[in-house]
Amino acid sequence: MNSGGRSKVCVVGASGKLGRYMVRHALDKGYEVVGVCRAGSVGKLDEFKGRITVVAGPTNDRDVIGRAVAGCDGVLTVLVPWGVHGYSTGTARAVLDHADPGARLIFSCGWHITRDGQDVYPWRLRAFVAAFGVLARLARFADIRDQVQACRQIFASDTRWTVVRGSDLEEGDSQGLPVWSRHVGDPVLKSNITRRVDFALFMVDALTNDELVHEAPAIVGRRTPSALAA
Repeated sequence: MNSGGRSKVCVVGASGKLGRYMVRHALDKGYEVVGVCRAGSVGKLDEFKGRITVVAGPTNDRDVIGRAVAGCDGVLTVLVPWGVHGYSTGTARAVLDHADPGARLIFSCGWHITRDGQDVYPWRLRAFVAAFGVLARLARFADIRDQVQACRQIFASDTRWTVVRGSDLEEGDSQGLPVWSRHVGDPVLKSNITRRVDFALFMVDALTNDELVHEAPAIVGRRTPSALAA
């Protein structure tokens, strides 16, 4: 991140619940913020009028992303597997290709992504991912496989990336920076719940945490039973 002057970050997927929390955290930390969202969702960012720059368009549009990330020290990207036409992979590829050299790139996804195959998933999660994956593709609503492929692109990149893997999410007041582990199956993650506001906090905090470069941390709420027990 820029050590002299005000750092500039881009939030890709800024109009969603997670995205809006990331915008708030970034503004609170003094960043200059550029938000990317679909044209029909720009109104969801009205609370930030005059405080951020908004670039409207699909997040998998290379021209949109190119304009939005230009000059940014960091990029926070919500990987959403909408539809069946490679939305996540297109978004990830555009960010990887157009972000400034040396920019800090933080991506979000779920626990179901694995980097090294050493994650141990609860049977309920495996069953849900399998069932939802099939039904979502049949309905042409989403394609989880596309999100997996997007993460493979990121893992193979030589950029300064981090992929933050979120547990189940809930609303509520912040409990502080979540706890993380390299692998699902670690007892610290057993509670499988994180406040959405804190997922966003972890994403923004990762911008300046070099220990997370080339890591895929799986997170859980700091005040959950499993985190407190650990």
